Amino acid sequence: MKHIWKTYNLAVAVIGALIIGACASMGRPEGGPRDTEPPVPLNSTPPAGQLNFNGRRLVVNFNENIQLDDAFNKVVVSPAMSQPPAVSANGRRLTVEFRDTLRDSTTYTVDFADAVKDLNEGNILDGFALDFSTGPTIDTLRISGMVLGADNLEPAQGLLVGVRSNLADSAVSTLPLDRIARTNQLGQFTIRNLPAGQYRVFAIDDVNRDYKWDRSEAMAFYDVVVEPSVQTFELTDTLRSSQGTDSTALRQGLRYLPNDVLLSLYKEEYTPQYLKDYGRPERRKASIIFGAPADSLPQITITNGDFAGRDFNDFTIIQANGNLDSLTYWIRDPQLVEADTLRLAVTYIKPDSTGQLSQFTDSLRFDFRAPRQKKKKNEEQELDSLGNPIRTSFLDISALGGSQQELHRGLLLDFTEPLATVDSSAIRLEVQSDTLWLPVPDMKLLADSINPVLRKNIDYKWEPGAKYRLTIDSASIYNIYGDPNRPFKHEFTAKNEEDYSGITFNIEGLNPDTALVVELVGSSDQVQYRAQARGNKVVFHHLAPGTYYARLIIDSDGNGRWTSGDVALRRQPEETYYFPKKLTLKKNWDIEQAWNPYALPLDLQKPLAIKKNKPKLKAGEMKPVEEDEEEADSPFGAYDPNTGQLLPQRR
Repeated sequence: MKHIWKTYNLAVAVIGALIIGACASMGRPEGGPRDTEPPVPLNSTPPAGQLNFNGRRLVVNFNENIQLDDAFNKVVVSPAMSQPPAVSANGRRLTVEFRDTLRDSTTYTVDFADAVKDLNEGNILDGFALDFSTGPTIDTLRISGMVLGADNLEPAQGLLVGVRSNLADSAVSTLPLDRIARTNQLGQFTIRNLPAGQYRVFAIDDVNRDYKWDRSEAMAFYDVVVEPSVQTFELTDTLRSSQGTDSTALRQGLRYLPNDVLLSLYKEEYTPQYLKDYGRPERRKASIIFGAPADSLPQITITNGDFAGRDFNDFTIIQANGNLDSLTYWIRDPQLVEADTLRLAVTYIKPDSTGQLSQFTDSLRFDFRAPRQKKKKNEEQELDSLGNPIRTSFLDISALGGSQQELHRGLLLDFTEPLATVDSSAIRLEVQSDTLWLPVPDMKLLADSINPVLRKNIDYKWEPGAKYRLTIDSASIYNIYGDPNRPFKHEFTAKNEEDYSGITFNIEGLNPDTALVVELVGSSDQVQYRAQARGNKVVFHHLAPGTYYARLIIDSDGNGRWTSGDVALRRQPEETYYFPKKLTLKKNWDIEQAWNPYALPLDLQKPLAIKKNKPKLKAGEMKPVEEDEEEADSPFGAYDPNTGQLLPQRR
């Protein structure tokens, strides 16, 4: 009986388990709402605000498993340590091991910035920091603000920001910062646990991690000496009872000032000069590239062959860019052209070890090895009817711009080598009238302003919609090597006025005498058009239809471009502003748009579509609204791209 009862019980248990399993497999339970909250610190050792701390380790426990993102760069200890701490995460525990000796009677801050996030969803705990003191008191004052790129208003992410109590101008480059913090994804920072006193505030792209500024690093400085303080104010909290009724309660809050320090990040217009590259890509030319713009051309002396001791410039034509840092030397002398090896002594100006500008000479070797050409058996050079060798080398010509010619620009001709002679009478520009080609009498052939060595500009006032033909007879142009051109013909049509767009900005909030530069940029934030202005109106004509964004520069020095800052001169970089919406331009429409550069805070001006340093989205967070949907909350009136008229501002 016992055996039968046991068997029965076992059968019931098995059947029950199968039934339960079957019931469980009928549906998948819901996982609940997605976790969108960052991890919460529960406690730490030592606790926040600990006095007389003498340990070597900081441990923080969280409510969930965590991970670290680039802790080596994001986590900073203030004041800075010569040996950075070892930061690690294991499960719900965060550990900081101090590898440097802590100073006596000093307040320390461990600022984690946005390095801590939960393991599963990656929710970021932003602005997390802990403090302790190795003495009997702890400093509590703070300075907060934001760092933006001076020329592009990009949030400066992960940048070192700090203060110095030494107010001397040179201190930022000779002494490490007293206390430091790093900017978050929005470029925001808070320098914590400051003692009372006066400070100068700096931001540094501290590439070499010495907590000082080098001239090769980007930086920002605050014009005003800062004296941090704290204010108390009343906060009103709303309390809800279990019966559903609300009541209010007052409590004291603390406001740390200043909390609105705005720093404009720039890089000085200074780069240590050095020889970056050189070579001989073709037999007829040598190239030299420097690492920074130069004020003058280098002195070059030939050191080998029959021309040893002679100036290389006497045998070449120099093709240089505007900064004189990219140089091409077209070799004219046949003997130097045929030489496989050129040895040159290149003398140029660069800073020595003390930073003083001095002359340096580099001995360079320029080699050219021609590719081996296989000669066919019994191959002889082809001769013309007079028994002369038929020429195989020619000067090539191409027309830039294609078949559609811009109305407000000349026709650019590009040549493969520098020119020696030009027979202008053999260059003809004609315009089509019905079926006839009529000569254009007042055409001008000019050297191109940007590349005068290899380009010519056909300067003419084009008739909108007219068809033109440019003809160049053979052997009418010779290069410096005696090679003639082949016959050249280029037919093209001038654009119509209706093919273009225009935009007028009515600038508000500025003195009419303020010198301005307004740039229209594309989707990559690169300049497409630029206009200088003085006053309240900036006009762009003959714009290609498309999508643009606008940037305004207060041109303080009147040089027509953005100018960087100089901390030694206490000169801030020139102010930059963005029009906060895209501009869609269509054919044959002109737009007139009001623009007050001060209507929005700087960090809200640059459109999201062209902003590169965007903060990462939190779990479940929607992508920020861009472009047209911004108009509902914008203080700027929208416009109708079909009519070019301003629309009523939405309220």
